Amino acid sequence: MTGAPAVLAHGVGGRQDLPITLPQLVVAAALTLVVTFLALGLLWREPRLDRDATGGRPVPEPLARLVDAPAFRWALRGLGLLAAGWFCLGLLAGPDTPDNPTAGVLYVLLWVGLVPVSLLLGPVWRAVNPLRTVHLLAALARRRDPERGLRELPAGLGLWPAAVALFGFVWLELVAPDRATLPVITAWLAGYAVLMLAGAALFGAGWFDRADPFEVYSALVGHLAPVGRAADGVLVWRNPLDGIAGLRPRPGLVAVVIVLLGSTMFDSLSNAPAWLRFSQENGLPPVVTGSAGLILVITAVAAAYLVATGAATRIGRGGPAGADARGLPGELAHSIVPIAVGYLVAHYYSLLILEGQRTVALLSDPLDTGANWFGTAGWEPHTGLVTPSGVATLQITVIILGHLLGTLLAHDRALYLFPRARAVAGQLPLLALMVAYTVAGLLLLYAG
Repeated sequence: MTGAPAVLAHGVGGRQDLPITLPQLVVAAALTLVVTFLALGLLWREPRLDRDATGGRPVPEPLARLVDAPAFRWALRGLGLLAAGWFCLGLLAGPDTPDNPTAGVLYVLLWVGLVPVSLLLGPVWRAVNPLRTVHLLAALARRRDPERGLRELPAGLGLWPAAVALFGFVWLELVAPDRATLPVITAWLAGYAVLMLAGAALFGAGWFDRADPFEVYSALVGHLAPVGRAADGVLVWRNPLDGIAGLRPRPGLVAVVIVLLGSTMFDSLSNAPAWLRFSQENGLPPVVTGSAGLILVITAVAAAYLVATGAATRIGRGGPAGADARGLPGELAHSIVPIAVGYLVAHYYSLLILEGQRTVALLSDPLDTGANWFGTAGWEPHTGLVTPSGVATLQITVIILGHLLGTLLAHDRALYLFPRARAVAGQLPLLALMVAYTVAGLLLLYAG
C-alpha cells in the first residue's frame, strides 16, 4: 500500500471545535469529578452494586431459547468462519494497495468496531472467533473434548498472555513500520494464529479466554453491556454497572486494562505536533521512538494507578471490611474499564464512521477486479455524523462520563473493601488519579 494509509489517520475534533476553551474544559471536568465524589460520599454510603451477578431480569423466553440454541451458536461460528475466509481472500490474493479492505477490517471494523458491539451485546468475539471454531472442529474430528488440552493451564497465568498479545497488537497498530501493508499484517496474523491454536492444543479452549487479545478485549468491554449471564447462567437484562462490578480480580487484569488505556493515550500523543517534531528531529528511527513512547506512556499510566491504589491501601488500612486491601489494584481494575472505553470511543469515533463505511464499500471487491459482490462498491462515506463540533462534543462527553463512572465504581468498591470510617478518606488518592487521567486525556486528545 503506497502512501500514508487513510485507515491509520484517526480523525478527531480539534481545540478550535470545543464549545468552551480548553483550559475551561479541563477545570470544568476536574470540578465535575470532585463534586461527584462529594455527592457520592453523602448519598451513597453502602455498597449497592451486584458484584456477585445475582440480580437482573430474565430476557423473554423466546430470546433466551434462541441465543442458547446449539443451532444458533453454530450459525454464529459459521458466520465467523465465512467472514474470516472473505478477509483472507483480500489478505492473501488481493493487491497491496489502499483499495484493499484488509487494513480497514483489522484496524477499524474489528479493533474499533468491537467496542460498540460488545457494549451492546457482551463478549461477542467469543461467539464468532474463527480460531476458536477451528480448534473446536479439530477436537470434534479427533473425538476429543475441546476444553481439555495436553496440560492444565497454570493457575497463576491469569490474563497475562492476553496482556502481552494486546501490547503486540497496539504496537502493530501504532508503531510498526508499514503496518497497513499486506506483508506486515500477514506476518502478525500468522504469528497470532499459531500462538492461539498451539496454546489451545496444549491447554484446551480455555486458552482463548486467557490469551486471545480480541476475546479478552471484547469480554472486558462486554461487562458494561445491558445484557449478560447471571451466576446461574440465565441470560438477563442488567444494570451495566452491576456487570462491570462483577469483573473479578485475576493475574494480568490490571495489565490488560492499563495497556488499553495507555495505548490510546499514546495514540493521541503521537498525533500532537510536538511529538511529530520530536520524532522527526531526534535522529532515531521512527520505530525506536514510537516503541519507546508507547512503553513510556503505558508505564506512566501504570505507575500512576499503582501509586494511587498503594496510597489508598495505606489510608484504608486498619481492617478492610470485605477483602485484603493489598489486592486493591486488582479490586479496582474494573473502575478503569469505563475510562478506557471512553478514550477509545472519543479517539476512534470518527475513524469508525468514515473508514468503517469505506471499508464496507471495499469489501465488495477485495481483489480489486471491479466486482460488486455485496452491492456496496459504489458507497461514498456519509460525513453528517462527524462534524468537527459534533465530534468534539462527543469526545468531551464520553471522556468525562467514563471518569464519572470510574469514580462511582471505585467509590462502591471502597465501601465494600474498607471500614466506613476510612472508606471516603481511602478514595482521595483514587479521586486524584481520576482527575489526573481526565486532565491528561483531554490535553492529549486536543494537543493538536
